[in-house]
Amino acid sequence: MKLTEILNSGKISLSFEVFPPKTDTAFESVKLATEEIAKLRPSFMSVTYGAGGGTSKYTLDIAKDIKENYGVPTLAHLTCVSSTRETVHEKIEAIKAAGVSNVMALRGDLTPELEGKDRCGWAYRHAVDLIRELKESGADFCIGGACYPEIHPESANQKEDIKYLKEKVDAGCEFLTTQMFFDNNLLYNFLYKIREAGITVPIVAGIMPITNANQVERAIKLSGSFMPHRFKSLVDKFGSDPDAMKQAGIAYATDQIIDLFANNITNVHVYSMNKPDVAEKIMANLSDMIGK
Repeated sequence: MKLTEILNSGKISLSFEVFPPKTDTAFESVKLATEEIAKLRPSFMSVTYGAGGGTSKYTLDIAKDIKENYGVPTLAHLTCVSSTRETVHEKIEAIKAAGVSNVMALRGDLTPELEGKDRCGWAYRHAVDLIRELKESGADFCIGGACYPEIHPESANQKEDIKYLKEKVDAGCEFLTTQMFFDNNLLYNFLYKIREAGITVPIVAGIMPITNANQVERAIKLSGSFMPHRFKSLVDKFGSDPDAMKQAGIAYATDQIIDLFANNITNVHVYSMNKPDVAEKIMANLSDMIGK
């Protein structure tokens, strides 16, 4: 199933993100965790690719297992940073062979060894290059891309950021998933601006439940996320108590999602970090709203 069928249905959808293992020895435990999330019957699940493609060989194994054995539509991430065209073409063929219809086209994070290197000779310098390659490959994929309500870290300003985002959509990107955010007003403002710029594809709101205090610093580093005073107070109060912090983080994320649903943002994606218990509690909190 192509995800645009779900995202354009007008019904509330809730999806979860998982990541593949970094080593062979961790594969079974990660597979089990992703299967537990699949048993919750989310609208779909996305499987990440890993910085520099380091865990790419497991991405399709997880995506295929979820789709074939649990009937949950899957979205396979594909990055192109420093990749050759031959490598990307091989990955495209592998995705087709696995029967996965949905691809999240990303440039990918720059690993420390790639930071500061001259990118002029790279086959793909930006995600839009990968989107064009996917369209030109002839594969019948539903292509998704990423967007940043708080501006991509490498963009000079939001106007420039939205211009590049429009290029991705014009190249064939059929939906966009946001980077995590912790203040819904940032998303509402962003949506107004991109719609004004002519970007009309479905937007999937990305929510990260912060279940331990150590995640805060990483979230800020990854996305430059603005942390509202209300959220900072939560971490200050409960950050030193793991159980309380997990409960508070799930409650905060749930509250964000309910507000999004109430304001007609029907598609929400949860960065669940291979944590079935977190996914289960969020799903339970929203059980009577999902599918409405």
